[in-house]
Amino acid sequence: MANGQTGTKRQDWVSQGGQYEVRVVTIPPSTSRNEARQMLTEQAEYGRWELARTRLFAGGGRKVWLRRKIIRVRSTLSLPDDD
Repeated sequence: MANGQTGTKRQDWVSQGGQYEVRVVTIPPSTSRNEARQMLTEQAEYGRWELARTRLFAGGGRKVWLRRKIIRVRSTLSLPDDD
């Protein structure tokens, strides 16, 4: 898919009121990189979260921002006209 097409889809999504839901996960310094990776992978696979931002602190703690698109479902049922 070309970049122009991707940008157009995103602009359409944003213009229709597209938003993200955000989850902040704090990972303690005692958690290994492998355990943190496994936890974030499970969140991505089962919760449909994607990695938005990661912050590593001096003490070894980590703060991770996950996001996912909010999908609003519109009713396809129409009310009968009162003619």
